[in-house]
Amino acid sequence: MSPSVMCRLAKPMLFAAAFIWGSSFFIMKGAVDVIPTFFLLAIRFTGGAVLLGLVCWKNWRTCTRDYLWRGAIIGAFLFLAYSVQTFGLAETTPSKNAFLTAVYCVLVPFLYWLFAGKRPDRYNILAAVLCVAGVGLVSLNDALSVNRGDVLTLICAVFYAAHIVAVAKVSPGKDIYLLTVFQFFWAAVYAWVLGLLFQDFPPAASLMSADLLIQLAYLTVMATTVALLFQNVGQVWSDPASAAVILSLESVFGVLCSVRFYGDPVSPRPLAGFALIFVAVVCSETKFSFLRPKNAGAGKVKNGAS
Repeated sequence: MSPSVMCRLAKPMLFAAAFIWGSSFFIMKGAVDVIPTFFLLAIRFTGGAVLLGLVCWKNWRTCTRDYLWRGAIIGAFLFLAYSVQTFGLAETTPSKNAFLTAVYCVLVPFLYWLFAGKRPDRYNILAAVLCVAGVGLVSLNDALSVNRGDVLTLICAVFYAAHIVAVAKVSPGKDIYLLTVFQFFWAAVYAWVLGLLFQDFPPAASLMSADLLIQLAYLTVMATTVALLFQNVGQVWSDPASAAVILSLESVFGVLCSVRFYGDPVSPRPLAGFALIFVAVVCSETKFSFLRPKNAGAGKVKNGAS
């Protein structure tokens, strides 16, 4: 396709990716009630690795052996994030799971500071303050206590942030599609091993239910493979600030889908917390650059080009 067509498709692709990921929270909630967490993730990542490996078959010519250890490292963080998130989802609502997971966006600059020595800026600090306030409104009940599902979800956000930092460390100079295939492969391996060791595989009859098969297909094809491709392509053909804002809508779509399709109750206090967390994510990801007017010189160049 021509560059002009790709530019027009970029933002719809990013919106689609955000919606698919947002809708996956309540779908995961339904699936985890039937199939144990490790086996659910094993099936999802196995299917994702196979599908993405077939989609990028031409890229295999550049594959080298170091993709194995690189994929094993980032696959471990990905597996930890997804597994803890899914265990947390079993004990909290899809809406809270969606927004508390989004905290990882705020954590990334601070973890990067720990491992790379790059200090967070004032926008990162502001985002952290807003995020803490939002998490308090979302998670604390009237007795000022937090349930286990919310705690697990916040831990999963730490693993998601660590995964992003790890990808930044091991991916330079590597094909991101191949690296993603290997991280899916290793995440599947970890899930199969722990599932076989610690969980009982569900009866074949329960796996044959139409609802579960549809949920597994959606999580494997749409939420793991299609959404990832849409994100990668959309980010290439879109400016970073717009892409970050659009992708941060994942948590918003998560709440909307959970309320509409799962019947998730949402009261004013958690809604205020959701709003604070969303603003924190946008602040951390974009530094509100989309609110600052472009300089006059840039405007003249743009008008001249048009």
